[in-house]
Amino acid sequence: MTISGTTDPIAAIATAPGKGGIGVVRISGPNLDGLAAALFDTPLKARHAHYLPFNDSQGQPIDAGIVLYFKGPHSYTGEDVLELQGHGGPAVLRRVLQHCIEAGRPWGVRHAQPGEFTQRAFLNDRLDLAQAEAVADLIDASSEAAARSAMASLSGAFSKAVSELNERIIHLRMLVEATLDFPEEEIDFLEKYQAKPTLDGIIADLAAIRRDARQGMILREGLHVVLAGRPNVGKSSLLNALAGDDVAIVTAIAGTTRDRVIQQIHIDGVPIHIVDTAGLRETDDEVERIGIARTWAEIERADVVIHLQDARDATDELEVQIAQRLPVRTPILTVVNKVDLIDATAGADTSEEDTLYISAKTGHNLDQLRRRLLDIAGWSPGAQSPWLARERHLRALEEAGEHLNRAREHAEHDDQVLDLFAEELRLAHEALGAITGQFTSDDLLGEIFSSFCIGK
Repeated sequence: MTISGTTDPIAAIATAPGKGGIGVVRISGPNLDGLAAALFDTPLKARHAHYLPFNDSQGQPIDAGIVLYFKGPHSYTGEDVLELQGHGGPAVLRRVLQHCIEAGRPWGVRHAQPGEFTQRAFLNDRLDLAQAEAVADLIDASSEAAARSAMASLSGAFSKAVSELNERIIHLRMLVEATLDFPEEEIDFLEKYQAKPTLDGIIADLAAIRRDARQGMILREGLHVVLAGRPNVGKSSLLNALAGDDVAIVTAIAGTTRDRVIQQIHIDGVPIHIVDTAGLRETDDEVERIGIARTWAEIERADVVIHLQDARDATDELEVQIAQRLPVRTPILTVVNKVDLIDATAGADTSEEDTLYISAKTGHNLDQLRRRLLDIAGWSPGAQSPWLARERHLRALEEAGEHLNRAREHAEHDDQVLDLFAEELRLAHEALGAITGQFTSDDLLGEIFSSFCIGK
C-alpha cells in the first residue's frame, strides 16, 4: 500500500463480510455534493438521517435505507463522508457499492484500499498514528480487557501520555539550545535550570509509560503456547481442560492427533493461543511424520513450550531426547501430567520453578499452570493496562529511554558537552514522535494501514 496525499473519492462496504441485519457502504472525498445529488433526488442535510431509496442507474430500486452526510472536516476522515445504511445482504451491498462507483465516475470515485479511510483520518489530523492503530485493535480485541484498553488508546490516553512527556523534552531542548546560541553569557545551564533533576523526572515517567506499554502489548498480542511431548501424555486432554471444552479428540490410541489444533483462551484477560500438536516419536506412518514435522515447526515459533510428560514414566529416554532438542532461546515449562494415576499426594508439594505436576483429568494444579503462563508473559497479577501497545511502540519507548540515559551521562560533564546533551534530547524527541506519527516513514505507514480491513 502506498501512502500519498491522494484525494480521489473512495468507496467501500464498511461492514463485515457475510449476511447481517444492516450493511453500510461508505464514501469519502473532498467534496461529495455533486455525487450526493447524482445518487439521490432529495437534497441531503449534513448530519441528519434521511430514509431514501437506493436506485440503480435506470431508476430501479436496489434497496432502501438510511443515508447520512457528514461534511468535512467534521467526519471520520476529515473529508465529506456519505454513508448508505441498508440491508446486510452481500449481493445487495455489492450492487449498491457498484452503483456508487459508476455514478461517481465523473468525480473519480474508486474502490478503497484496506485501511484507507483511517489513513485519511490520520493524514487529515483527525487521529494520530497511535489512535489510528487503536481502531484496528478495537476491532480485533478478543477480550473485554483488550477492548477497554483499545478504546482508551483510541480516545487518546496513550498519545496524551507520550505527548506530555515530549513537551517536557521540548522545553528542556529549548533551554539548552538557547544556551548554545549565547555561549558568551557563560550561563551554568545545568545548575541554573535544574536540568539534571528535570531529566531524571522525565526518565522516571518514561519508565512508567514503558511498564504500562509492556502490559498493553501482552494484552494485545497474547502468548503463543505450544503443547509438546510424546504420544499419550495428555496434550489434548490438557488443551480441553484449559479451554473448558472438548476441542481436541482424546483417545488411548497413540498418534490420534495428526495435525495442530489451535484454541484461544483468556487468563486474567490475556489471550493465550494454545497449540496442541502431534506426539513426538519415531514412526513409519507418513501422515504422522508430516504431523510431527509440523510440531517442530510450531515449537520454533512458540513464545512458550509446555513440555508435557507422563508422571508414570517422565524420565524415559524419549523424554530426554525431546528435552535436548527443544530450542534454548524459548522458555520451556516442564509439566508432569497424570499425577492422579500414581500416589494421590505425588507432586502436590514438589513443583519447582521449571517443573509443575498436574492432572488434566482432575484439574490438579491447573490454576498454578495458568499463573505460570502469565508470569512467563510478564503480566502483573491484577494489572489493568490503561492502553494497548504494539511492538513498534515498545521499540520507540526503549530507543527514547536510551537517548535520555545518554543525555544524563553527558549531564555529568556539566556544560562541557551541552551540544551532545541537546542532540540526545532531540533523538529522544524523534523516537517518541514516531509513536504518534510525528516522525514516521511512508513505508511504515503503508505497512500499518495495509493490515486494516477494507472499509475501515
